[in-house]
Amino acid sequence: MRATVKDVARRAGVSPKTVSNVMNGIVPVSGPTRLRVEQAMQELDYVPNLSARGLRNGRSGVIALALPDLATPYSAEIAHSIVEVAHEQGWIVQIEETGSDPQREHELMVRARSNLIDGLILNPVVLDESAVRVGVTLPPVVLLGEVSQKLADRVFVDSVAAARDMTIALARPGRRRIAVLGTTEGRGSAAAIQRTQGYEKALGLLGIERDESLLIPCEKWTPQTAAEALTAYLDAHPLPEALFCFTDSMAIGALSVLWKRGLRIPEDIAVAGFDDIADGRYAVPSLTTVSFDKRAIASQALRLLTERMADRSHKQRVVSLDYTIVERDSSRA
Repeated sequence: MRATVKDVARRAGVSPKTVSNVMNGIVPVSGPTRLRVEQAMQELDYVPNLSARGLRNGRSGVIALALPDLATPYSAEIAHSIVEVAHEQGWIVQIEETGSDPQREHELMVRARSNLIDGLILNPVVLDESAVRVGVTLPPVVLLGEVSQKLADRVFVDSVAAARDMTIALARPGRRRIAVLGTTEGRGSAAAIQRTQGYEKALGLLGIERDESLLIPCEKWTPQTAAEALTAYLDAHPLPEALFCFTDSMAIGALSVLWKRGLRIPEDIAVAGFDDIADGRYAVPSLTTVSFDKRAIASQALRLLTERMADRSHKQRVVSLDYTIVERDSSRA
């Protein structure tokens, strides 16, 4: 006979309602209780009937996570944290890649509204093109990142403030010619715009005149495109004293270019990134970066999403997470 919720509850020494809470992930359950229920489910080889459960409570037990580019280390680390936290809360996570395409964002919204998924964690790139806009009926959705609007709940790190502080840190030993890699000339990602704004704010605070020639565009934020952009830049411009890359992945591409040219880091040029990915910590030299807690991003996003599922009427909630400037060998004077 196939095991039932009552069988699991009896084995775990809890009520059937507690078993349901563990599976649904909506109502918090203590760690020890959750562990007993999960062990009982495993021992009984219990398989939840998702279709029946969905008919009873209108939920599938599945949420979606949509990131612009799953190939980046940053996306991998964020996805890992969200899957881990979601699993602890009893959610199944469907991972999607939007390719920064608003049409893919729209398709995920439709899927959520038709109850194929219970909610969506989305990292949009461009505000004006995002599927989250006035006139669109929103399912339970939480946004990650810099795209700022007044409709959906959001979890973010203040890129303007973080870029300002990183630029000031790079300038502290007396450096004046600080370049940035990752500015935009096209659609204009919110992250690129805000990190450029933070850089320019720092220049103002430092009394350094803005120099257009120190802004290095790079539309796609990968090591390869960053290396290509920096190579072209150095072929036509003098070497800056410091280089602030808008992601760690770009900074790693930049380190490769500088090493091949026989330049010493940080003696000839300091280098910094943003995101504190694991690869940056083990680069040679180790990479100075903007660091923040990715598991905290996951926890806050899941909290906002489950609260939004339970009550779609409450006002927008926005959570700003702390960051730190981590100075490593690539910028230490």
